[in-house]
Amino acid sequence: MVVQVSGSVEVMEGNQQRPEVNILLLGARSVGKTALTVRFLTRRFIGEYGDIESVYSRVDRIDGQEICFNIWDTQDGEKTPPLSDKQLQWADGVVLVYSICDRRSFDVVRQQLQQIRRSRKPSSVPVVIVGNKRDLRRHRTVSGEEGRLLALSHCCGFFEVSAAETYHGAMLVFHRLVDLVRESRALRKSSAGVRSIVRSMSAVFGKKRAE
Repeated sequence: MVVQVSGSVEVMEGNQQRPEVNILLLGARSVGKTALTVRFLTRRFIGEYGDIESVYSRVDRIDGQEICFNIWDTQDGEKTPPLSDKQLQWADGVVLVYSICDRRSFDVVRQQLQQIRRSRKPSSVPVVIVGNKRDLRRHRTVSGEEGRLLALSHCCGFFEVSAAETYHGAMLVFHRLVDLVRESRALRKSSAGVRSIVRSMSAVFGKKRAE
């Protein structure tokens, strides 16, 4: 299923605006990216999916405010391709998913995180790292500490979840990313305001010196 999305704000009745958050979902194959997304969107778990790249949309309420989630679920081949500028420019935030039972998938997340940080300033695109398949922890090859340290070293959020077991974990992932996106937007708005004041003051003092 591919759902076309547009803009960053959806116009509602009465000239109210419903904020949109564009979320890019990344990771290696078979780590449960789509399962995590569908669990969040529908509360159901479906274990098998085809290799279909999709953008899903859902309206959810967080802290009393309706938010429109647009989730771009990428489908990777055997080799993980470089992230495109289109993907990174579209995204307000990124969810990086690996399987705690697959060390290669953890390495893929590490590589993708480095690509993101090279392409975008750390504060401009919040990232949440997710270790999925916690229900299979008896087969674990990536420790929780490794995941937390990777997230901490790159200022990312971190969760270990099981898309197969519960809806709550999936909800926490996406809701936390929205919180980070809000914080990032507020910081950029504040910085823009400060820069505007500085420019105005510079213009005034420059004019006085000229006089």
